[in-house]
Amino acid sequence: MNAVESNDLHAFHEWLSAACERGPVPVLTGKNGDMDTVGSAIALASSQPNLMACGVHLGRTAKRVVEQLQAPFRKIASEHTSWPAAIGGLIIVDAAAPGQVGVELPAGVPVCIIDHHATSDWVLDQNDMSLRWNVRATTQIIDKYLLEYSPQSRSDVVRKVLLAGLITDTGRFRHADQGAFESANQMLQHSDIDYASFLQFIESDSTSPSERGSLLRGLSRAKSIDSGAWNIVHTYSGTLEGRLAGMLVGTGAEIALVSRFRDGQTRLTARAPRSSTQQGIHLGHLMSAVAERIGGEGGGHDGAAGWSGKTDRIAAESAFIAQVAIAKRLEEDE
Repeated sequence: MNAVESNDLHAFHEWLSAACERGPVPVLTGKNGDMDTVGSAIALASSQPNLMACGVHLGRTAKRVVEQLQAPFRKIASEHTSWPAAIGGLIIVDAAAPGQVGVELPAGVPVCIIDHHATSDWVLDQNDMSLRWNVRATTQIIDKYLLEYSPQSRSDVVRKVLLAGLITDTGRFRHADQGAFESANQMLQHSDIDYASFLQFIESDSTSPSERGSLLRGLSRAKSIDSGAWNIVHTYSGTLEGRLAGMLVGTGAEIALVSRFRDGQTRLTARAPRSSTQQGIHLGHLMSAVAERIGGEGGGHDGAAGWSGKTDRIAAESAFIAQVAIAKRLEEDE
């Protein structure tokens, strides 16, 4: 751990300790409920009795892991949310903007943002803080905190939810860097986790016949276009956008884009292989630029990102494709 990380964790520990002395502190997940945000919240909440992991949604993988491990997680309503009366603070994990939590936050409560996205739309007050590192998964930040300030909390259950978040957010380590592998090794050290069996459990996510039909229809609608120096394969779907985008990347797409329109809301989901990110593509920055151009909220990582807003689906796709068109491709020897 370098000096900056050590100082960040010390400041966070002081903030957290003060917040827990004032009262209960919800650890709120991003509304997509993916494994990184849910695993981070559950693991962090294990370190203090006044912490509680909560959120509006559990994604498919996160739901299976939480149920299998019987990990404590509280579902909360997206409207008329009942917060604790004497709330001491609020921690939000793995959300790059207020709109990504899915609830109205309580007013006047100190907030701490723990995140690893390349972009952030949070506006913090004097008593708030942000712990945002350039790592591959938020669970890496949480595990470093637990190692330093609450090693007794790192049970096999806690390590498993941390590892599951790291596995899924790196695309089964396809987008991992040295730090991600070091974190995985640290999570496995001195544990009874059988990595191969646990990975098989993570990857054993089945689809229903209707979901398989949706994926197949999405594949049949896919179109390949050139935008500037890049090739984009794009389609639209009503469900499993991330999985469909990953399948498109598997066809050799330099950038995969899947759009969805539901309940008056459009969502874009994009994925890119490591070869594209190494040559200059950063999907998080592209989605953030889309938000600046047409409104809504966008951001994410270099190889995985999204945007959501009320703009028409075709117009949103066009805005993303236009941003890709001006993205420069780095030369092979750079």
